[in-house]
Amino acid sequence: MDWILYLKAVILGIVEGLTEFLPVSSTGHLIVAGSLLDYTGQEADTFYIAIQAGAIFAVCWHYRQRLIDICLGLFSDKVQQRLAINTIVAFLPAAGIGVLVASYIKKWLFNPIAVATALVVGGVIILIVEYFQDKKTYKPRVETMDDMSWKDALRVGFLQCLAMIPGTSRSGATIIGGLCIGLSRKAATEFSFFLAIPTMFGASLLKLLKFGFGFTGTEVLILVIGMVVAFVVSILAIKFLMGYIKKHDFKAFGWYRIFFGGVILLTWWTGLVQW
Repeated sequence: MDWILYLKAVILGIVEGLTEFLPVSSTGHLIVAGSLLDYTGQEADTFYIAIQAGAIFAVCWHYRQRLIDICLGLFSDKVQQRLAINTIVAFLPAAGIGVLVASYIKKWLFNPIAVATALVVGGVIILIVEYFQDKKTYKPRVETMDDMSWKDALRVGFLQCLAMIPGTSRSGATIIGGLCIGLSRKAATEFSFFLAIPTMFGASLLKLLKFGFGFTGTEVLILVIGMVVAFVVSILAIKFLMGYIKKHDFKAFGWYRIFFGGVILLTWWTGLVQW
């Protein structure tokens, strides 16, 4: 029945909105949730990419004033010019490498077990990075994203490529990676959000062009529901994370990844769930 599909769209929209900007992997969570909801295949793959548009619009809304400032100062304000250039520079590695390896990753790694493994490995990495962050006695080299050089942006761009592995997390790779190269938590997190705009928009557009736009009325409604839900929940998630990093580190997300991924692997190993 259609209402069951609509309910699945709502649930998956919530999952996308909650996980897209947290370092826990939205794609990984969507693959696992889709498997549990029995929503898989080409239509589901397109849905997962398309509803990211809701998350993109949430970032644009949250940073709407800064985006306006960039547009107005693109040819006159060096600060706005630097951020625009850095965002483009950071986007290029994923744009180039993604085209080359996307089909191989889809074939071999888009499954719950691969996702669970990446979740656990990523969780361990977060805990290790945070351990060494605690040992630091000096301030971050880059305090705000406006202080980033194009070399910093390029490094973040290559780190973002790791997120092509489902379960790694785009925000996790860019934020935690940003900490490793000397960015502050605020700079790494905010630049990760800005970098999400061209990256997610490009991925969504590419997938839609590949699938085509010949959607049925029901498919369009499912996509709209998913995007709207993802938009609302993403706004809340962004506000939560920006407030969270003012007083906390990312260890909690590392432990969550290990627990969640561990549960999936345990249920698979014991045969409780046929992933």
